[in-house]
Amino acid sequence: MTRKKKVVLAVTGASGAVYAKVLLDKLTKLHDQIEDVGLIMSDNAKQVWEYELLNTDYLNYQFKTYSKDDFFAPFASGSAKYDTMIVCPCSMGTLGRIATGVSNDLTTRAADVILKERRKLVLVVRDTPFSLIHINNMKIITEAGGIICPANPSFYSLPESIEDVAETVVSRIIDLCGFENESYRWGED
Repeated sequence: MTRKKKVVLAVTGASGAVYAKVLLDKLTKLHDQIEDVGLIMSDNAKQVWEYELLNTDYLNYQFKTYSKDDFFAPFASGSAKYDTMIVCPCSMGTLGRIATGVSNDLTTRAADVILKERRKLVLVVRDTPFSLIHINNMKIITEAGGIICPANPSFYSLPESIEDVAETVVSRIIDLCGFENESYRWGED
């Protein structure tokens, strides 16, 4: 049996709260593959969630939630052996701080730890268009071993709802993190 993974999920204030919701729902279903999920939500992330999704359902998930200033969270140190970190959605400000090594909150500190320990970092950037600054920051993250996964949905699965559209991105995130995942696969029945 494969060892269960420890995951950090950071949700920033970028538009796209539906991606975070669908990802949280998916991580809940993967309990047999996950030992722990540490959740960080910025204040802006909560405000955007409430504005875009018209609820406070982020309070209903059973994952341990950490304050953005809690540098005593286990994943603020590499010794805690968290395997994977996902930032979804990832604002361009957060991307820039991670790319330049500015660890001014728990999200950027945890990302710094994941990169220095050569573990998996997936940044789900949600802005468009990209400026050259954004592209250069994405290049730096990629060269440091991180994965940039733009929140660009696919439509060949014929999604029928906004959640189905978001699921096309979330399925890619789950695949990138190395979880077994049932989802639409191109060319498969």
